Amino acid sequence: MPAGPAASRRVLGRRGLLLGGAAALGGGAVGALGATASAEPPPAPVAAAPQGPVGADAVPFHGRHQSGITTAPVQAHAAFVALDLRPGSGADDVARLLRLLSDDAARLTAGRSPLGADDPELVALPSRLTVTFGFGPGLFDAIGRPEQCPAVVRALPAFATDRIDPRWSGGDLLLQVCSDDRLPLSYAVRRLVRDARGVATVRWTQRGFGPARGSEPAGTTPRNLFGQRDGSKNPEVGGALDDAVWVRDGPDWFVDGSMLVLRRIRMDLDVWDDLGREARELSVGRSVGSGAPVTGGTEFDEVDPTAVDGDGFAAVPPAAHALRAKARGPAERMLRRGFSYDDGPTADGAPEAGLLFAAYQADAATAFVPVQARLAESDVLNLWVTHTGSAAFAVPPGCAPGEYVGGRLLEG
Repeated sequence: MPAGPAASRRVLGRRGLLLGGAAALGGGAVGALGATASAEPPPAPVAAAPQGPVGADAVPFHGRHQSGITTAPVQAHAAFVALDLRPGSGADDVARLLRLLSDDAARLTAGRSPLGADDPELVALPSRLTVTFGFGPGLFDAIGRPEQCPAVVRALPAFATDRIDPRWSGGDLLLQVCSDDRLPLSYAVRRLVRDARGVATVRWTQRGFGPARGSEPAGTTPRNLFGQRDGSKNPEVGGALDDAVWVRDGPDWFVDGSMLVLRRIRMDLDVWDDLGREARELSVGRSVGSGAPVTGGTEFDEVDPTAVDGDGFAAVPPAAHALRAKARGPAERMLRRGFSYDDGPTADGAPEAGLLFAAYQADAATAFVPVQARLAESDVLNLWVTHTGSAAFAVPPGCAPGEYVGGRLLEG
């Protein structure tokens, strides 16, 4: 017979969840888990309208903010590449590197080859290619300005449910490269890394994906590998999004920038597959089909923690993910850009797959940290997810033509 916490996670099925699984995590959620979730059938496939070629679509590199953060809709493919500066690298080395990479990115995102390259066919259709730079603690140390690194970026707190693997964590410089087409994305990553070799080495690379562009109507929230809509409660475009994402108060070099926390979250898909639909929906607090709260409403409505069923029990467990992850005030708002990853089955056939969770916010100390602390303390989804990678970066503002990302930090 299997024994121990790991085995318990694997054998817990629908009945276990409804009768006690959430209570162990959520403190008295047994009655809540007895509620009946919405069981509407999944929506019929939506036929996409015919489209013309979209590969020529380009996102400007230059601007007040870096692209690839609030770029909408989120591109279909992403590569996160963390670089470590070579020992002995200093401010002049870093400035040269960022100047070169910024020039590369400006050309690539416009559908042009970098200087010294002669591969126009590989980049002519950028498909909304974006390149976003993030700075880790080692970069600030290398340029002699360690005090400019935000404290939360230097030392993101550990959480009780973390099982962090160093091979997916840390880094001095992050390149986030996104596109709707893997061909220009692959080429961009290759050229950027090639031009960085003299100053930096690759620490890790993580690749993710989302729905193909046009596979669902514009504005549709993408699904993750659990089948759930992921990001329904992101801040609305406009003032709420700007306030959540962009740094307003801080050093001059950081204003109009952001903070990124990137987490690698492995999903136990084999066990999840065997759960009933009701158990899945109660675990999250939202229906699989529409993304609407199990307490009623539409996808973009909040889950009602006070709703009760016909017997007077709570309609959604207190430890449901949607309730635990809900922002409890403006300071906890963040923009979630999730990309699924699937590295193929392991030797024993188990899936090595999950979510690359990219959270952008003005201050990770007041947004990501308290929300993740609540999730680590009590979240039903902890039965099927494990955080295995973690990295935090300061994301500088954008730059004007002739300038480079990070120039205000290096030259200020």
